[in-house]
Amino acid sequence: MILALTALAGLLYQGPAAVARGVWALQLHPARLINDYTEIAGSGAAIVNAVLVAAIGLVLIRLARIRVSGPSISAVYTMLGFGLFGKTPVNSLPIILGVFLAARIAGKRFNEYILIALFGTALAPVVSTVAVELTAAGVHTWSAAIAGGIAMGLLLPPAAMVMLRFHQGYNLYNIGLTSGFLGLFVASVLIAGGADLSGTLIWNTDPPLFLQAFIPVLSAVLIAAGLWRGPRSALADFVRVNRLSGRLPSDFMDMVSIRGTLVNMGILGIASWAYVLIAGAPLNGAVIGGILTIIGFGGFGKHPMNCWPVMAGILAATLLFGVDPAAPGAILAILFGTTLAPLAGDFGILVGFVGGFLHLVMVSRSGGWHAGLSLYNNGFAGGLTATLLAAFMEWRESIRDTGREEATVSTAASSQKEG
Repeated sequence: MILALTALAGLLYQGPAAVARGVWALQLHPARLINDYTEIAGSGAAIVNAVLVAAIGLVLIRLARIRVSGPSISAVYTMLGFGLFGKTPVNSLPIILGVFLAARIAGKRFNEYILIALFGTALAPVVSTVAVELTAAGVHTWSAAIAGGIAMGLLLPPAAMVMLRFHQGYNLYNIGLTSGFLGLFVASVLIAGGADLSGTLIWNTDPPLFLQAFIPVLSAVLIAAGLWRGPRSALADFVRVNRLSGRLPSDFMDMVSIRGTLVNMGILGIASWAYVLIAGAPLNGAVIGGILTIIGFGGFGKHPMNCWPVMAGILAATLLFGVDPAAPGAILAILFGTTLAPLAGDFGILVGFVGGFLHLVMVSRSGGWHAGLSLYNNGFAGGLTATLLAAFMEWRESIRDTGREEATVSTAASSQKEG
């Protein structure tokens, strides 16, 4: 229902003919970071493209008979968000097909890999880059692009399983780390072959009121849905959600309730939207994509209590290093950097703050490594940061445990001597 109403709003805003032309143009446009589709094709066309991308995810979830859950909701919302700046049906489907083939090769059912497939569309720019950036678009380049997308999909499941061990669930965008890792290899090969993958920045600085009102309206709907037929219990469940660490896998709908989760998603949306307004950043396609991702992961790891320390750390680094909080890199870092929320949820405010601080430093460099071929650049940087801090915290805990064991042994030995 939400997707249908969103698409209708996009059609009414820009007009069916203009939307059709814009959506078609996006299928043939470069998709590497950052290409704001609201600037390229208009807000209505960008919204409809995003709905089409999210609809692919929703249809596949229904066909695979996956129940409504935190992970599935977060996947659909993430696809909706990135449909505003990087994903299209054309560049996403080859990735999904590749993951489907990987499941068949492994002898698994597709529903076991479906989340990898949906989140794995982070590598959609690989398809667009080969098809429309390297040479003049044609049958041969599109064939190569589709083959490349399928290859990325085949590699995603084994790589994702290994990457999860690195950060141990403290980076919510595990596929972000995985796709950044694969994108690094693809970019290296393409650049070695003479491709020009210099950075791009298409950024809508004057979004219409239509876009600016989208997040508060959506958030209000989510909160109202959560409070419907039991506001007191929904608010109590929201409080319970905020007591969870958020470490992967944390399905808030399963662990607490759907109502409390919907309230959490709506409050995260309103809070993120308010921060963007205060920072003075435009509510364009990329920024709204960031907020939609936060809302989606409000069912799968994020809540206000584990997000704010990370955001505070990113903001502190932004101010310390003299970066404009409204600049594209800074505003996207503070939104997508909440991938590190489990660090604060499990290890406390200080670790979350440090994680956020380090994240800004990393994310400002990591995009160049894969040349924007992975849309989840913050997931890539967040995975590296989470791996470092999780390793340190585990080492610290092991030292404490060793100290306790030695103290216990020493106490026991003293008691025997006294006896």
